[in-house]
Amino acid sequence: MTKFRLVQTCGACPEQYDVYLGDREVGYMRLRHGYFYAECLGETVYEAHPRGDGIFEYEERDHYLNAACRAIETKLNEEPEENLFEIV
Repeated sequence: MTKFRLVQTCGACPEQYDVYLGDREVGYMRLRHGYFYAECLGETVYEAHPRGDGIFEYEERDHYLNAACRAIETKLNEEPEENLFEIV
């Protein structure tokens, strides 16, 4: 499984993260008004309605962040590499 780095850009109302794979930003996650979603390559790839309104409740954060990371990973695996060749 791919390991993403989540950079929390806001702690509450909304709770949100920029998602990185290495140095490349590959996604965005946000929870506000009880609606959580993850985007990857400009497309919403995960949606959920946790109990938390503008911040996850402690026991649900890992579940939803992991599910969103899996959805981002799936999306990235569907996309071809930008350059499929190298000129030497």
